[in-house]
Amino acid sequence: MSSEVDPVGRLMAELSERQIEYLRFELPDLHGVSRSKTVPVDKVEGYARHGLNFYGGVLGLDTASNVVPGSRLHTERNYADQNLFPDPDSLRVLPWLEHTASVLCLGYWDGGEPQRAAPRWVFSELVKKANALGYDVMLGHEYEYYLLDAQSLDTPARGRMFEGLHIFNTVRNHWAPFLDTLVPTLRAYGIDIVTHNTEYAGSQFETVYGPGMNLAGADKAFAFKNGLKELAHRNGLIASFMAKPFAGMAGSGCHLHLSLWDRKTGRNAFMDAEAAAGFSDLAGHFIEGVLAHGAAMMPLINPTPNCYHRVKPHTFAPSNISWGVQDRSAMVRVKATGDERTHIEMRGGSAASNPYLLASAVLAAGLLGLEAKAPLREQGRETTSEDNPDLTPFPQSLPLALDALEADDDLRVILGEEFVEVFTAVKRFELARFAAHVTDWETNEYLELY
Repeated sequence: MSSEVDPVGRLMAELSERQIEYLRFELPDLHGVSRSKTVPVDKVEGYARHGLNFYGGVLGLDTASNVVPGSRLHTERNYADQNLFPDPDSLRVLPWLEHTASVLCLGYWDGGEPQRAAPRWVFSELVKKANALGYDVMLGHEYEYYLLDAQSLDTPARGRMFEGLHIFNTVRNHWAPFLDTLVPTLRAYGIDIVTHNTEYAGSQFETVYGPGMNLAGADKAFAFKNGLKELAHRNGLIASFMAKPFAGMAGSGCHLHLSLWDRKTGRNAFMDAEAAAGFSDLAGHFIEGVLAHGAAMMPLINPTPNCYHRVKPHTFAPSNISWGVQDRSAMVRVKATGDERTHIEMRGGSAASNPYLLASAVLAAGLLGLEAKAPLREQGRETTSEDNPDLTPFPQSLPLALDALEADDDLRVILGEEFVEVFTAVKRFELARFAAHVTDWETNEYLELY
């Protein structure tokens, strides 16, 4: 069989051409963290054709890798393995490791049943739905993150390399030698970096890359985030995508830029230069779907208790179910209206969110909007969204957000009931651990007083 029709043959040919000696089989977990096994190249073809055994319950682990009871993936399957099969289109050479590459995988149980709780599977199925309607999905994740010195986390600065507000400050853009090598290394990794700069808070950065189409767009976000964390670790630093690591300082978001493109014409289906609003009715239906399911998507785009400290008024983050043209305080910001760059920017997502689940939440809700064809609601008062008291606020905590997801039948069905059941079980288990923890604030506030 020729490599043109044999994806494994194509993969092996590319590994040979690039002189790869080791290949990582990577599985994005429920939290957006890379789980992997490294395979010598002479063993790759067998695993690529027949599957690499990998614990099937890895998607039922919480953020501390605790086994979550009732998640369908552990005792319910007798702690069975899944089989990982690589996607040759996701191959990337790791420039920081000699003769090593990585490939993203999907998991299948014995007998061929897909691992439907896998975030990459969830997004790939939603992309297929969009494709079946005649659209490709163009998307790009825009991340903010803190870069911290791992050796000084216990100091008052908590690892921050500099303090103060220095957004776009040229000197601080290259404050550490690591920053001089970051962009070229990521570009060699296949991430098309377009800008890099300091963000609002001390030691906070933003490194932006170009959009991608369909599954490849989300794969790029996963590679960027995990690649950056690995590079930082190898240089004695921590790249933290935690939503609100420091009280009183800027949080870190992940803004998802998304548009639908007509597969027949190759044109942006969100664009309508003749429309008064500058965007198409289809875009309006999509946005209305996102707003209609905005509360229910919150645990997918803000998946930790900490995330809810970020989405507050007057923080350059949204705090309510809202949309607006160029409104930075809105949940959905409509950008570049009237030309081929027309797209939406979902600003509600935390940097801690799983890139596949952030994209899945927005795409799923948008597709429901296309199906419902409901007209886009009015923007509301002539003010920024954060100052409009008529708008519905976000759920104020992860438990409330999970309640909203579980109550939204349409969103649950389009995401997949199995995925939602696993996700909510893991998150509820994590919340139980969180509720049992005594915080430093409680001890400092109450120990002597009472």
